[in-house]
Amino acid sequence: MKPAHYVGGAFLAPTGGTESAETFPLTSPVDGKERGQVPEATRETVDAAVAAARSALRGPWGSASPEERAATLRAVAEGIEARFEEFVDAEVADTGKPRELASTVDIPRAAGNFRAYADLLYGRAGDSYTTAVPGWSGGKGQALNYTVRRPLGVVAVISPWNLPLLLLTWKVAPALAAGNAVVAKPSEETPSTATLLAEVMHDAGVPEGAFNLVHGHGAGGAGEFLSSHPGVDAIAFTGATSTGSAIMRGAADHITPVSFELGGKNPALVFADADLEAAMEGTVRSAFTHSGQICLCTERVYVERSVFDRFVEGLGARARKLSGYGPMISAEHRDKVLSYYRLAKDEGATVVAGGGVPAFGDERDGGFYVEPTVLTGLPHDARPVREEIFGPVCHVAPFDTEEEAVALANDSRYGLAATVWTSDLSRAHRVAPRVETGIVWVNCWNLRDLRTPFGGVKASGIGREGGEHSLDFFSEPVNICVNIGE
Repeated sequence: MKPAHYVGGAFLAPTGGTESAETFPLTSPVDGKERGQVPEATRETVDAAVAAARSALRGPWGSASPEERAATLRAVAEGIEARFEEFVDAEVADTGKPRELASTVDIPRAAGNFRAYADLLYGRAGDSYTTAVPGWSGGKGQALNYTVRRPLGVVAVISPWNLPLLLLTWKVAPALAAGNAVVAKPSEETPSTATLLAEVMHDAGVPEGAFNLVHGHGAGGAGEFLSSHPGVDAIAFTGATSTGSAIMRGAADHITPVSFELGGKNPALVFADADLEAAMEGTVRSAFTHSGQICLCTERVYVERSVFDRFVEGLGARARKLSGYGPMISAEHRDKVLSYYRLAKDEGATVVAGGGVPAFGDERDGGFYVEPTVLTGLPHDARPVREEIFGPVCHVAPFDTEEEAVALANDSRYGLAATVWTSDLSRAHRVAPRVETGIVWVNCWNLRDLRTPFGGVKASGIGREGGEHSLDFFSEPVNICVNIGE
């Protein structure tokens, strides 16, 4: 399967139509070798994709009923499941993540996203009010006010490389459910599952132009062409905060609404009354799953001083025993993570575990791996404590009081997710609402219900996704007022 653009219901060869012959290499993060070539979308390709989406809104997709859209989403979910192993293979090849992670999280959630929004769409209702109208018909007049929701139009979906299919479908599914047409641009690092999804869309009978796919880079490429396009009616983006800022600047010219899920520097608070074994195991998951390349991963851990040494020792021992973890997505990202490791050491950190590059003695030594790393001893204003690293690393620091723990957690420009570990139910309910993040997990991590709001505050995002929140963003409420007389 070779990555290809999908525009107006057709796959474009690199030299077909208005497409140029320009491509860029696709590199395996596992061994550093080139795996193939990816077509780079021109501005003309993006124009064609936006035009195809607009045409779909005037055609069968635009007139499809909610029941018909829900049936289409279910057909896409079934198509993903029918090609499950192909999706797993593509996800693993692009990202290098463990196969178990792709097969138990990424691909099932992708199918689940389409099915969940089909179900939510089918049961959705609007508001209705009967309004008394004084002065009409002797004071007995009435009006009926009700709300319908119409799609925004052409939606640009720009998705990241860490969870390529999961986060792409997390936006595409509700956008289609609400009746929009989509132009998707996956990360240039991970184009394969997006192309497979286009094949599934095609085979599922999604009308021409309702879903379009373009590949390419961000700044100066397909991402910039798409996010600043005057024919785009909304933008949904997951990725780095700096990229979100650039997209917002481009969107501002056209007052285009945006939904952003951006970076994080997520805290964990471990109180002395917590089940420490569970907290250690949970922090290993939250810090090192997918080698820390998940926006929800924990990079700052604050532990009550009376159990600090015990926790650090246990967490370090667990980190040193980890095996089977995946690489960083690219050589550039590996070098970024390693630069923070070096900076932490230069600033006086104690390296409890990791801190370097593993040696495997096989082809993986040509890949982009770094060791799971636990640090202590840095001041709170140190760059490795303040800045998002997006790698398998966490810094552990002590606290003395509940107030101090909350203050440390909140002293960040980011506010995406947090975890609280405590056996005191009152404390859990007291602390969680005070933590300035969009999600707070208590005695767990990344336990998700797709109906609940998902997103961050501060530099971690704008808006909320999930359930009704996504459907609200991807549609516009319209009030209809009917004078019904007496």
